[in-house]
Amino acid sequence: MKKNEKNLIEAILFSASEPLDVGTIKSKVKSGTDILKILYELQKDYEDRGIRLVNLADKWSFRTSDDLSGKLKKEIIIQKKLSKAAIETLAIIAYHQPVTRSEIEEIRGVSFSTGTLEILFELGWVKPNGRKEIPGKPLLYVTTDKFLNHFNINSLDDLPNSDELLAAGLIDSRVDSSIFGTSKFIESDQNENKENIYSNIDDMISDTLDEDK
Repeated sequence: MKKNEKNLIEAILFSASEPLDVGTIKSKVKSGTDILKILYELQKDYEDRGIRLVNLADKWSFRTSDDLSGKLKKEIIIQKKLSKAAIETLAIIAYHQPVTRSEIEEIRGVSFSTGTLEILFELGWVKPNGRKEIPGKPLLYVTTDKFLNHFNINSLDDLPNSDELLAAGLIDSRVDSSIFGTSKFIESDQNENKENIYSNIDDMISDTLDEDK
């Protein structure tokens, strides 16, 4: 491995405006370069530095070291936050994806405006992903890699489960834990609980919106 190849990959990652996957990096360097080997070496080089090379959702980027990020944090008051409907919708999509609009509304117990989804599209956290094979073929919605990256989640498997949410005080014991299944849409007969299920995790999501990263 030539030193200039390693330096080039380091420079590519520094100058990138967003995390890069191996394929993107590979397209910018000499053919035959062992990209993963260099990435792991760079990760080791930076493990005790003020910035670190991290891999989230199979994409690589440099970030401030966790033990220093608090000292560099700049508090900014944001006047406009996500609406309650947007936060609940994002949470439902995250835990039930792929999910249709009607399924989201059924879980929430109320309908919502098209603008709610548009806000999540603009943030890049949600996207359409095919259609459900039922009459009318409604669009299915899923979260994106940008959602994982923003919330510092490596994969959907790392989303907190019902026991973890309960321990953190984000839901109470009356909430049906099956509502947090991630593999498929789960119908519930507990209609009286639907309206507030996802408002209980508002803090988990909205806390990250108070920072300008």
